[in-house]
Amino acid sequence: MLAAVATSPYIHELRALIGHRRLLLPSVAVLIRNDAGQILMVANAQTGVWQTVGGAVDPLEHPADAARREAREETGLEVELTGIAGLVGGPAFCHTYPNGDEVAFAGVAFDARPAGGMLRAGGDGDEVAEARWWEPTALAGAPMEDFTRILLTDTGVLAPAPPV
Repeated sequence: MLAAVATSPYIHELRALIGHRRLLLPSVAVLIRNDAGQILMVANAQTGVWQTVGGAVDPLEHPADAARREAREETGLEVELTGIAGLVGGPAFCHTYPNGDEVAFAGVAFDARPAGGMLRAGGDGDEVAEARWWEPTALAGAPMEDFTRILLTDTGVLAPAPPV
């Protein structure tokens, strides 16, 4: 769902207790499409790979509120959530960060459309280097984590890869 996160105080507290062990992380992905059918992706500032807008759900936060917050933080856009594109989790959605922290994402992927704001790469620059609209067909060759590609395929953004 995400490849780099601005770590919340809550996760810092948990990491102090469990170290690098795998942490189940409730998360959201926001599949923002414009009127031309393009999808908004963000480039991870640390790795340069493309990923969906999204992140962790904070304690007591509703996933829909987390999706709107992440869209605003990462892209500068206010979004209208238009539906649930899918639910994700399992072995394909496990990830190890460069510092050794392990996570298992379990999340909701929301369909959304822009509803205000101005597009910009968000945050303090530590998380998102670039935000760009993509034609879905152009995404097939874009560098991204395996779980991002699976998410985009499972939600119908990308066509399944042809059998080898």
